[in-house]
Amino acid sequence: MQLNKIVTGIMLSIASFCALPGLVHAAINTSNLGANYDATAANVLFKVYTSRATRIEVSVYATAYGAQEVGKYVLTKNANNVWSTSIPVNTLKGLGINGTVYYGYRAWGPNWPYSTSWTKGSSVGFISDVDAAGNRFNPNKLLIDPYALEISHDPTNPTWTDDTIYATGATYRNIDSGTKAPKGIVLTTNTQSIGTKPTRAQKDDVIYEVHVRGLTMNDTSIPASLRGTYAGAGLKASYLASLGITAVEFLPVQEIQNDDIDVLPTSTLNDNYWGYMTLNYFSPDRRYSSNKAPGGPTHEFKAMVKAFHDQGIKVYLDVVYNHTGEGGAWSSTDKTVYNLFSFRGLDNPTYYELSTDNQSSYDNTGVGGNYNTHKTVAQDLIIDSLAYWSNTLGVDGFRFDLASVLGNTCESSCYNFDKMDASNALNRITREFTPRPATGGSGVDLIAEPWAIGGNSYQVGGFPLGWSEWNGIFRDTFRKQQNKMGIEPITPGQIALRFTGSPDLYQGNGRKPWHSINFITAHDGFTLKDMYMCNAKNNTQAWPYGPSDGGEDSNNSWDQAGIAPDQRKAARNGFAVNLLSAGTPMITGGDEFMRSVNCNNNPYNLDSNTNWLSYTWTVDQTHFNTFAKRLIAFRKAHPALRPMDFYSSADNNKNGLAQLAWFKPDGGTPDATYFGDARNHALAYRIDGSELGDTASAIYVAYNGWPGLVNFTLPSPGAGKTWYRVMDTSTWNEGANTMMAPGSETLIGGQNIVYGVNARAILLLIAK
Repeated sequence: MQLNKIVTGIMLSIASFCALPGLVHAAINTSNLGANYDATAANVLFKVYTSRATRIEVSVYATAYGAQEVGKYVLTKNANNVWSTSIPVNTLKGLGINGTVYYGYRAWGPNWPYSTSWTKGSSVGFISDVDAAGNRFNPNKLLIDPYALEISHDPTNPTWTDDTIYATGATYRNIDSGTKAPKGIVLTTNTQSIGTKPTRAQKDDVIYEVHVRGLTMNDTSIPASLRGTYAGAGLKASYLASLGITAVEFLPVQEIQNDDIDVLPTSTLNDNYWGYMTLNYFSPDRRYSSNKAPGGPTHEFKAMVKAFHDQGIKVYLDVVYNHTGEGGAWSSTDKTVYNLFSFRGLDNPTYYELSTDNQSSYDNTGVGGNYNTHKTVAQDLIIDSLAYWSNTLGVDGFRFDLASVLGNTCESSCYNFDKMDASNALNRITREFTPRPATGGSGVDLIAEPWAIGGNSYQVGGFPLGWSEWNGIFRDTFRKQQNKMGIEPITPGQIALRFTGSPDLYQGNGRKPWHSINFITAHDGFTLKDMYMCNAKNNTQAWPYGPSDGGEDSNNSWDQAGIAPDQRKAARNGFAVNLLSAGTPMITGGDEFMRSVNCNNNPYNLDSNTNWLSYTWTVDQTHFNTFAKRLIAFRKAHPALRPMDFYSSADNNKNGLAQLAWFKPDGGTPDATYFGDARNHALAYRIDGSELGDTASAIYVAYNGWPGLVNFTLPSPGAGKTWYRVMDTSTWNEGANTMMAPGSETLIGGQNIVYGVNARAILLLIAK
């Protein structure tokens, strides 16, 4: 197996990709969509896109909730299907709007033409809920501006819990939503600092995935009024920096329907804690802001970003451009009943991919229907949203949920992923945003969740240049090797590929080891502790651990026969393979101290103290945290673990050591037969640190997957060097110094020393 050879004929380097003609920042939001004050602040200009409407009105409000509009204005359409009107501020003041301007749109179209006799709550002009072209206009539903920079409140909330007012169909179409519907907020220009953006190369990052609310809700060191907020998260920047984290990746914070969680705070019914149902792609979610006044969430979010930037930490956002919070049909047997919050009521066939007959959503997401990512106007919104979060709010990178949908080549009634399609959303994003160069610098880090549902949507290793990917194969390989011996065959060759940056997935298409986002756990699934404590999910348990529906049945988990020390050892192993592998490691918030959700592997709806991070730890948790912190520091201190390119098997500096060499336990070199035999469960490798600018002349890792002790004969540490133990994850070595602090490593010896690695444990040595 040619595990270490660099594949020749690489298509394009990232640097040359970014330098290709035309791959520059395009003009963003050239139509100036949204609601904005003009340069003199004397007028408010409203602009919205719809290609199918026959009439658009903007309603303006002095109060966001519970009151009728104080004025309404008809917009005029231009040749580009942009509808607009300008309202003088003095006119708005004359209407009683002396402060914040709240607004929403009403739309008429072919399925519901305008009539001068129409009044709110009437059916005058109605023809159908949906016509043959897929239009779903309904003027009784006040619509959120897709480009609103903040929205006032969620559709349902502690004050209003009836979501039927937003629905269409015979029962609901004539219910007017105007007084209760969310309103867009016209913001003044915000010039607040976001600090200095880190320019670190992605290969040097350690990513920490966490929920912005869950990060601090249990933290008594944070003022009570700031827990669960952007401000509270900013106060944890120093904690993450001390852990060694270089990039924090927040679960979705773009505005979602989550205020109704507070209606029944000890229930999970219809709750959406994770936030993968976006209502608006520009607005920071108001629930996560301690300052809920108009403009407050934007100001507080930017202050949080600055707090992380001041600690040298990048801020990534999990973004959901594959579907929206409007959801799908209410019933599989009735195609007329859908929610109209925003996009669907303005231009359904533009913003959504529809079925062949245009009567239903086409769905590869499992949550209501595909956003129409191949449609230019729908792509424009994605680009404009990303630009706003990056350029104005200071975000450094994005993780794209179900990103395979962004590679769809279809605009209607089909799905096909094609990374070579220049007009798909994936390639447009890398044209309009410069991916961060390999050596670091300005740019945006782009990370894909490389799968969706159905068709050819599973695309681990299949994304175009400029994209990193959550490497689900890395996760599955090590989970199976650790937990499913004799059930799921994993060969030493497969392990070797994952330790070295997955060259089988990324090398042949011009990408690098760091394009592999390595992880053992993520928000979606078991925590690190539960991965080795639970044989199966337990999602039906009562509050505060559940109940949660759904969740993966095949987790490749194992409770280590119920032996607690072995469970902790397995967690150390899982953490170690992630931090010792080439690629970009991602850990999930709380895994650094073995957080548990009691075997719930899908707590998407669980906004409870058991799903928030806790900073009150047992002795075992404290020891694990020390282990995690030291292991992260070790990775950051040793560039040999963070290679710019894939490892080579050559001795490039002629010092007698190959840059990367593999070993069997007896010290011999494994051949293709050994690498390919799933009955072998032990493997070691040595990296020549001197070739990679490392302070350690060599690094040695021995992996024993067997249920008993395996003796490893150590290879040469290099001329004049000796092996020192940094880490042994065995249960005998559990405690405060499982991972040794720099300078306190234990002397082991030189070449041909035999070291016994206990059952299912990992050994880490350095040569000095």
